Amino acid sequence: MRAGHPEALPVAGGTDVMVDINFDRRRPEALLDLTRIPELAEWAPDGGWLRIGAGVTYARVVDELGGRLPGLAMASRTVGSPQIRNRGTVAGNVGTASPAGDALPPLLAAGAEVELASLAGVRRLPLAEVCLGPKRSALRPDELIAAVRAPAATGRQLFAKVGTRNAMVIAVVSFALDLDAERRRVGTGIGSAGPTPLRAHAAERFLEGVLGDGGRLSDSAVRRFGELVAQAARPIDDVRGTAEYRRHALAVLARRTLSWAWAEVRDRRR
Repeated sequence: MRAGHPEALPVAGGTDVMVDINFDRRRPEALLDLTRIPELAEWAPDGGWLRIGAGVTYARVVDELGGRLPGLAMASRTVGSPQIRNRGTVAGNVGTASPAGDALPPLLAAGAEVELASLAGVRRLPLAEVCLGPKRSALRPDELIAAVRAPAATGRQLFAKVGTRNAMVIAVVSFALDLDAERRRVGTGIGSAGPTPLRAHAAERFLEGVLGDGGRLSDSAVRRFGELVAQAARPIDDVRGTAEYRRHALAVLARRTLSWAWAEVRDRRR
């Protein structure tokens, strides 16, 4: 059906689509209802990864995947109201390609990829290559998101965001950290501070170097990590906050999440 009607707008949870329609921002020629495809609502382990079907909701991520993808579960708890979490899907967040999407930073930090399906077959793209700009994705006209794949957590995953409330609010800025101290792997994800979700590659390399240097973490290293995360951002001034504020808040979130994660690492080593 997608191949035959590329103009049709796919809809599953509808938490973004219906808002746009209600406010007359979009008038699609047709809607492609995905809710009756049971396979899209399934998730399963996949060789050390987790394959999360495009119809899996935020509520199910919180209830069923909190122990396997804690960063994504933390982000999912902050999405909208319980009603929105019961309808909205992680893949919908990917398809919308908003830089403020709460699910995107933890998925980016974890090194997730997106499974895209069409009559031509299935292809996988790193999440970083799917979001091209605000509300612009790399999906071809005949493709649908079949699933999101992410490695099961092997270390500590955290997510934090700044907004006027803890939930039911679009993020002014958000940050995700994926820290595996034993394997010296660091992943980051920045939201609402650029045209797409971003990784702080310099901050990741810096922290991986610190972990390789005896595994000690000084206060100065924590501050430097925050500075490098803020430098990776490309924010703008808008009604929700200034670029300067977003950089400042990012540095704070990066320091806090790293401190929380390291405290747990330290406790486990005792």
